[in-house]
Amino acid sequence: MMDLAALVRLAESSGASDLHLEPGLPAAMRVRGALRLSGEPLPARDLLETARNLLPPDLWGEFQQRRSADLSRTIAGVRCRINILHSARGVGFAIRLLASFQATVEKLNLHPSLKKLVQNPHGLVLVSGPTGSGKSSTLAALIQEINLTETRHILTIESPIEYTFRPRRAYIRQREVGRDTPSFEQALLDALREDPDVIMVGEMREPETMRLTLSASETGHLVLGTLHSATCAEALNRIVSAFPAEIQNSVSAQLADCLVAVISQRLRYRADLNIRVPECEILIATHAVRNFIRNRDFFKLATALETGADQGMWTYQRYQTWLDKRTNWSFPTQEAEPPDTEPAEAEAVVPAAATPSPRAAPPTPAATVPPRIEIEVEESEFGKILKPPGV
Repeated sequence: MMDLAALVRLAESSGASDLHLEPGLPAAMRVRGALRLSGEPLPARDLLETARNLLPPDLWGEFQQRRSADLSRTIAGVRCRINILHSARGVGFAIRLLASFQATVEKLNLHPSLKKLVQNPHGLVLVSGPTGSGKSSTLAALIQEINLTETRHILTIESPIEYTFRPRRAYIRQREVGRDTPSFEQALLDALREDPDVIMVGEMREPETMRLTLSASETGHLVLGTLHSATCAEALNRIVSAFPAEIQNSVSAQLADCLVAVISQRLRYRADLNIRVPECEILIATHAVRNFIRNRDFFKLATALETGADQGMWTYQRYQTWLDKRTNWSFPTQEAEPPDTEPAEAEAVVPAAATPSPRAAPPTPAATVPPRIEIEVEESEFGKILKPPGV
């Protein structure tokens, strides 16, 4: 019988970022961007039974109607983002293995200037890039930066929750679409009545989500969101183009007024370091950039990036030069940091017994010192991407 926990452990030990399971095919692991097959073909009956064990009864009925389901679970001590889907062969899985190290700007080998972007009291910060480029990890690092330095109310809206935060200085609420709220749109409407200082929107796909995100950033909130696009200009153009032609001028003006910055990133494998590092293009909303956006002259943003080094902008080429000169790198340690799981969330029950993650011993209470709230972050692509194979 198929052992999902064993497959997840194998993927983790191989340094994989993703695990794909399909009836009649061997398990496939994505290691440093390339797929590797492992083992014998998987029986369709075992995959179906595994899906039944992972999905609660209410989600199973929804899965039968939608033919897909998204959830996050801890399997064999590894937090996973799971998409269960119907295909021509039966029920399959696409599993993203989330890293166990704490996401910070330093640990992700990002430029320290990104910390300045979340010091703004309001506005919109976009993180864009192709699938698997580490957008969620960068977003988590920015949230972590706020959490460590400022006393602000942070509200995250995700589908599903990829990171479990515990507050240090910030007050953090996390809502999962489908479990805590029916949609991104409803959660954003609710957010305006929940007194947040910072709102994190996991995905900006639908025009209504984009509209509410822009409105929230105009009403005194700092909003962080992600988009799928290759460049900063493409990300902004995609937002405007998502709306009907008759209102695109007003959307462009709204976007120009609320924008703080756009980060577009991709991953490059460094053979000398045996890790993949992020390369970024960073666009800062200067007066010239705002005018280009307002007039929908997105093609002129490339010139602004080239000439905007003094304003903190980075082209991919200039960022690569900085990476080539960098000497202090952060490497994942062999001993994984303890995961930060919600107390109410138990490890996922799968057909074969999974090894539960070890729990830390309760701290010894001090009589005169009040308890301190700690945070450890569970995050996304970079943990497995940065981890050398075989570790």
